Amino acid sequence: MDTVRTDKAETKDVNDNSNDSAIEIKGSVFTLPVLKICSTETEQIARALKKHLAQSLSFFKNAPIVIDLERTKQLKPTIDFQSLTQLLRDQQLVPVAVQKGSLEQHLEAEKAGLAILTGQASSKTKPDYMPANDQAAERQVVEVVNNDAQNSHLPEGESIAPTKMVTQPIRSGQRIYARGGDLIVLAAVNAGAEVMADGNIHIYAPLRGRALAGVKGDETARIFCHCMEAELIAIAGAYRVFEDSVPNEYRQKAVQICLRGEQIDIVPIH
Repeated sequence: MDTVRTDKAETKDVNDNSNDSAIEIKGSVFTLPVLKICSTETEQIARALKKHLAQSLSFFKNAPIVIDLERTKQLKPTIDFQSLTQLLRDQQLVPVAVQKGSLEQHLEAEKAGLAILTGQASSKTKPDYMPANDQAAERQVVEVVNNDAQNSHLPEGESIAPTKMVTQPIRSGQRIYARGGDLIVLAAVNAGAEVMADGNIHIYAPLRGRALAGVKGDETARIFCHCMEAELIAIAGAYRVFEDSVPNEYRQKAVQICLRGEQIDIVPIH
């Protein structure tokens, strides 16, 4: 999975008259979905996007989204960014930026009120999870993946960070990130919570929220949990959403999760 680093403004004291105390500007790291479009036709994108979001609308509802233009730079006609951004808003997405387009595309995107991200994504990005019978056709038009500014493996020579351990339940809205290493969770990850690690994730309790391992691109990373009830799982950017519930063969069971080729594989631990 990828993350996009953004600046975050925070109000400190609106009643303070000094010019430098009303706000603070801080760098922050957020996980943003990326819409990879493979067509310049808005209607074609709309059909593919509607079909895709039918599987995971609640996860992406009102999510800020980055539009990846890499596969459309040589296509004609040009993209109507006003129509495209309105389409995304109609689908309850919030378009905020574009990346990897041509100079002409970036200029047109700016006119539509979108930011331009540069140097954000690697050339190797995992495809999103889709049912096998729909996957090939839909990928011709649109992919929804996760984008990370820190998308490479740890720099050569950098030591692995110590394993991060969490002993308290992780509540809805909380996010835990183990930078540079593994994450061990000894309590429940509740619905609406998110755990992330550059390495593996071990959860010795129910996983009811989201778990994302190998977030800097480590395809060998795995997720282990004692009670599988997840909303979303992801390895190195490839993910699977459970809109209603986890399938019965995995639900509330001990499992390990890994990548097999480009697909998420869930294996019961006996």
